Amino acid sequence: MKSLTKEAQDQILLVIAIAAASCVHISIALSQTLLGVGIGLLLVFRHRLEFPRIWIPLLCALAWTVAADLLSPDPWTGRAQIRKFFVFLFIPLIYGVFSHRLEKARYLLLGWVTAATASGFWGLVQYVQKYEAAKHSGKDFYVAYLERRITGFESHWMTFGALQLSVLSLLLAHWFFADRRWPAWIYAGSGSILSAAIVLGWTRSIWLATIPSVLYLLWFWRPKMIILAPIVAVLAFAVAPHSTRERLTSLVQPHGDTDSNRHRVVTFRTGIQMIKAHPWFGIGPEEIGRQFDSYVPADVGRPLPTGYYGHLHNIYVQYAAERGIPGMLFILWFIGMTLWDCLRALRLAARPSMELVLLHGTVAVILGILVGGLFEYNLGDSEVLMMFVCVVSLGYAAVRQTLAKQLGIHQGSIASTAR
Repeated sequence: MKSLTKEAQDQILLVIAIAAASCVHISIALSQTLLGVGIGLLLVFRHRLEFPRIWIPLLCALAWTVAADLLSPDPWTGRAQIRKFFVFLFIPLIYGVFSHRLEKARYLLLGWVTAATASGFWGLVQYVQKYEAAKHSGKDFYVAYLERRITGFESHWMTFGALQLSVLSLLLAHWFFADRRWPAWIYAGSGSILSAAIVLGWTRSIWLATIPSVLYLLWFWRPKMIILAPIVAVLAFAVAPHSTRERLTSLVQPHGDTDSNRHRVVTFRTGIQMIKAHPWFGIGPEEIGRQFDSYVPADVGRPLPTGYYGHLHNIYVQYAAERGIPGMLFILWFIGMTLWDCLRALRLAARPSMELVLLHGTVAVILGILVGGLFEYNLGDSEVLMMFVCVVSLGYAAVRQTLAKQLGIHQGSIASTAR
């Protein structure tokens, strides 16, 4: 390894970083294995494990999670949530590799677009297969499909939808703000597949999360285009299959327990009871499902509405219930600091540029996560968390590059004035 030149080392790290992040859409095991290889190579090559300033809230969140676990009834089971902090090592890998080679981030974006588009295409094939299966079996497609929706390469439709939205946000950011665009067919083809997969995925929290993400990007690209957004939404609703329109209207007109409206109310109210009983350290990581029945409000009828009660389907209530209110606030500090730093750097970024793509893309992804998190425990999925951490890392690489360029311009003007 010592015989390798610095250029060769940097090239190896670049390939590993791109492969590790791109594989998030294909295989958790492969992605995390490559992440471990990347961190190992950073150490072998004697590179620093660099973190931007978000290491402070991140360390606080880790420490509080450990404390919450130690104080829980079963710390051994709760260690799963502590192990999940391993994925935050994507930060020194992605941030370290791309901070000084930001132009290479276009290859990572292309890797994500390729993997997510392939996953989305397979999801559309699954939709046709499921429709034909329900048709031949005589089952009600709405009921049958709601229980087994498309997942693409992922294990769950919620994970699938969140990843599709994250990549769609980054694809749009690249189209709107890049100084070196890809061929038009990439935007048209991938954008159509990702959008169709999101619509036919029937995940309402993803539909709602798409609104702020897309509107934000449109506003900073061409504000007048926002006027067309409702028109496009109405047209999409009009041409969508009848069952998909039914799923949308279920937001206000649910089909009894078939849709999860009542179930979500029960999980929310139960989570609030947990927080009231244990505001500081929560009931412990991985304890929500095991202790759920003990905290269901007395006025909730039995049996409970149909649905999954292993978590609370809301990142804010989930984190506060299992790790205490301070634990939830540390995580929001981490996300809020990222959002603040990206928005602040946007005022200095060149237009158009890769910095602008990544800064706007990071903000759009964060908005999608925060809104989607109101209705689902999205960051509880390893794939979604890994993708989110990778995007945040790229965002901070863009922040660093933007500030470095601005400092260079400032120093150059001072030198020029001195001469």
